[in-house]
Amino acid sequence: MTQRSEVRLPDGVRLHVEVTGPADAELTAVLLHGWTLDGRSWHHQRDELRRRYGERVRVVSYDARGHGRSSCMELRTATLAQLGDDLAGVLDAIVPSGRVVLVGHSMGGMTVMEYAHRHPAHFAARTAGLVFVSTTAEGHTHTAYGLSPRITRLIRLAETTGAGVLARCGSWRPPHALLRALRPSIRWMLFGDRCDPADIRLVTSAVAHASLRSIGGFRASIGAQHRLDTLAALGDLPAAALVGDRDRLTPPPCAESIAAALPTTELTVCPGAGHMLMMERPEQVNAALAAVLDRALATAPRRRRRSPATARPAAA
Repeated sequence: MTQRSEVRLPDGVRLHVEVTGPADAELTAVLLHGWTLDGRSWHHQRDELRRRYGERVRVVSYDARGHGRSSCMELRTATLAQLGDDLAGVLDAIVPSGRVVLVGHSMGGMTVMEYAHRHPAHFAARTAGLVFVSTTAEGHTHTAYGLSPRITRLIRLAETTGAGVLARCGSWRPPHALLRALRPSIRWMLFGDRCDPADIRLVTSAVAHASLRSIGGFRASIGAQHRLDTLAALGDLPAAALVGDRDRLTPPPCAESIAAALPTTELTVCPGAGHMLMMERPEQVNAALAAVLDRALATAPRRRRRSPATARPAAA
């Protein structure tokens, strides 16, 4: 059964958290969603983890600040650095002990890198594996939208200008009518050759629940981040990186540079897929996640399980 709770952060932001599995599971998988999305984007992975591992693996997902069912925030905190701090806070509140595998899509993967950079001791003590899905450690270095350099520069200028305007719109949400009109653009930008209409509806719904401040505010930080050096210092952690060869936002060179910086990374390139691999290619994402979890479980000391009468849920 899924347990829903909130984590209240030091600046007053409330994060919506969903947890399945026992607090004393052998391992916890923490799923971090992408920019303008929310925790629902991992529904295929949550279902598969429950089926495959039962009570051995606890699954935690949460909506980032300004996204989904989490509260909005001050504009100055719309940064990847803050998201890295938020991840540390969620772990302390929801998973105060035990080892974790961190799974990040797009901005979620960048959040994991920022957490490793800003909280190295915390990261080293807790992290047993990493899965990077359609993400980058180099900001917008490789983002060309599949277009010519000249058109890419124009789009980036328009996007940056528009982001600045949206960031000043506070907690307002995008109008549903506008998002319905933009569905063809969302489909082109985020998906590859195949796309289930239900996935488009889910993504559109997620964008509709993101505040305009978060849609615009995080853009500058996402474009500027560079964390290859952080990855190179992570040692021999089991890791995986997946990317679609039709990804217009984080194309294959993004995943290739992650794998080069962190040599333990198993790289998977999915033909015909775009940016939403968790939905477009759930089998490949599930297989890569399972491979990392299996390696982490093989090296984890087994803990004696408590009886239901004595087990206590983690505090939120």
